[in-house]
Amino acid sequence: MTWAVMPAAGRGARFGADMPKQYLSLAGRPMIEHSLRALLGHPDVDGVMVALAPDDPWWAGWRHMENKPIYTCIGGAERADSVLAALHALPATVSDDQWVLVHDAARPCLRGVDLSRLLAIGQADAIGAILAAPVRDTIKRAVAGEGLRSTATEPRDQLWRAMTPQLFRRGGLTRALQAAMRGKIAVTDEAMAMELLGLKPRLVECSEDNIKVTTPADIALAESVLKRMD
Repeated sequence: MTWAVMPAAGRGARFGADMPKQYLSLAGRPMIEHSLRALLGHPDVDGVMVALAPDDPWWAGWRHMENKPIYTCIGGAERADSVLAALHALPATVSDDQWVLVHDAARPCLRGVDLSRLLAIGQADAIGAILAAPVRDTIKRAVAGEGLRSTATEPRDQLWRAMTPQLFRRGGLTRALQAAMRGKIAVTDEAMAMELLGLKPRLVECSEDNIKVTTPADIALAESVLKRMD
């Protein structure tokens, strides 16, 4: 049994739309619906817990999708708050030793083959794993106070772009997020919380087009990817 949690309480203020970006129309459906179907369409995913903002007026009220259950809970101000709330809200049948996927609501182009590889490799690992892609561009460093000037070129052979889903055991991820909160550390993804405990999640290479929609220009790109996936 593998469940998924999806933090979807963000307001998306930086995106500049009149609603959170996860609800914007993408190829005729709300973006979050594509992200949910990418998870629930996989035979090894049993259900999803979605963390929503209080009184979210855009949530469509889905209770099932792909003949699998969707539950909701109230998320928090930050991503880690929402993920932790969703972990706590999972059904009691999901034990602390069971694997849980965490996937972005605004990452609609997840491919089934990548999810299968993540599940196979991650569940064979003692810690867990995340989807990621190696950095292929030349990386420049800019120092504060120098303005927009390149001050150094960073080696890229050991750099990867973290994506989702990320796969960890329910209990281990819960403890890692709680520890980060006690230390007042703002973690940007679940792997970072595990790393703070000295753990080293596996990196599972995935398609470069598993993009997270972060700007209006990404809408057209995501629609193009979805058309190729059909």
